Amino acid sequence: MERRRISFSNSGLKLIAVITMLIDHTGLVILRYWPSALEPVSLFGFSTTLYQISRTIGRIAFPIFCFLLVEGFRHTSSRFRYARNLFLFALISEIPFNYMFSTDGRWENQNVYFTLLLGFLVFCALERFQNQLLLQILSATAGFAASMILKADYDYRGFVLLMILYFFAFRPAERTLLACISLYWEWPACFAFLPIHFYNGERGFIKGKAAKYFFYGFYPVHMILLVCLRHLLFGL
Repeated sequence: MERRRISFSNSGLKLIAVITMLIDHTGLVILRYWPSALEPVSLFGFSTTLYQISRTIGRIAFPIFCFLLVEGFRHTSSRFRYARNLFLFALISEIPFNYMFSTDGRWENQNVYFTLLLGFLVFCALERFQNQLLLQILSATAGFAASMILKADYDYRGFVLLMILYFFAFRPAERTLLACISLYWEWPACFAFLPIHFYNGERGFIKGKAAKYFFYGFYPVHMILLVCLRHLLFGL
């Protein structure tokens, strides 16, 4: 009997990223204010807390979203619409993002859609100037600087990860090695490359505009719901 090989479609990776992001943000918005979630527990011989566990699991999400952005760039039928959607949802998500990190809505960093948008725009520039090394270097440098000036989520480190995933898109071994080195500051995120390794290149079960915009909208909507829940539970 032939053994079935484990594989993940684009849709499967997207679902993993969304679920781990939800776990992470539930920890950030809810569990850090819940006393029981801050009490030490033993896990595999190590002392930790439910809050720390949720934040650690959540590290998996960002590298997968970055990988999916590179895939989206390569396969989208309209670069303009893709960039437009990233920009619109970046604007929509900014206020919920600020309130997720700060109970008074004051937060200097910009949400992750801005990080992804910067990466996408630089991808476009790199492709446009593919035979002009100097312009490619200037484009990447501009994106790197913009990620710091705008204080995009994950700042320049997120941008560096995006560049690694773009330049080594067809060299998986080097991609994984360099990406994990770049994630030294957040090593649990390296586990994201386990499902990425088993990516089969197929679209999967998420099809049509409704499903696509559901996942675009999930980011701001889940933050709004978590912030509302925090207010109901803790008055914050």
